[in-house]
Amino acid sequence: MASHLSPEILITCEHAGNKIPAIYKPDFAGADDILNSHRGWDPGAAELAECISGSIHAPLISCEFSRLLIEPNRSEHHPKLFSEFTRSLPEDAKADLLNSYYRPHRKRVIDEIYKLVSLNKKVLHAGVHTFTPELNGRLREFDVGLLYDPSRQPERKFAGKWKKHFGNRFRVRMNQPYKGKADGLITSLRKLFSEEVYLGIELEVNHTLYFESTEKWEELCVSISEFLANFSRS
Repeated sequence: MASHLSPEILITCEHAGNKIPAIYKPDFAGADDILNSHRGWDPGAAELAECISGSIHAPLISCEFSRLLIEPNRSEHHPKLFSEFTRSLPEDAKADLLNSYYRPHRKRVIDEIYKLVSLNKKVLHAGVHTFTPELNGRLREFDVGLLYDPSRQPERKFAGKWKKHFGNRFRVRMNQPYKGKADGLITSLRKLFSEEVYLGIELEVNHTLYFESTEKWEELCVSISEFLANFSRS
């Protein structure tokens, strides 16, 4: 870390909720089961993000609308930006989804990073997500995934330190269940901010911990908060 930059942490949660605005509820008639599943949101992600943010006094920016409305963690050109519930909407409705729900979240995040960088801060952006333990018949038998860009040395080193901090208390995988360079919010932000001022790490947590192990879930929150608090004091 450059000596003249002091560290600052930003927490975001792109899939914090599964809300559908009233105007679009007719398009989701009969879809309650899907909205309440991992397809509609990341169960536990909002609670974890709030716990971390509150513990280390870091700003938190969250999306509470469902990813099935419009996917805030995909770029505008991505084929899965709109779900099967919204991809056939008229173009004016799609424009409304972009302008009213998608772009405001991204602008809040970008504006916050620019503000911090202008104050001579080096920003660690932790995007908090959870994942389903089984997808398309494939088991994901680990607790935590740390997603980063291996070509950015500060991110690679930071992710390595974070994994070491977890020790053997949690089963940790690097760039699983997704690749850190895949299309997403943090990937797009790397194009705006250099590795000298911006580290983007996606934290992926198996939501089985949230549903089945209160003790393990609380331990995870404490462990993450302790590690990030040490970063903010470095």
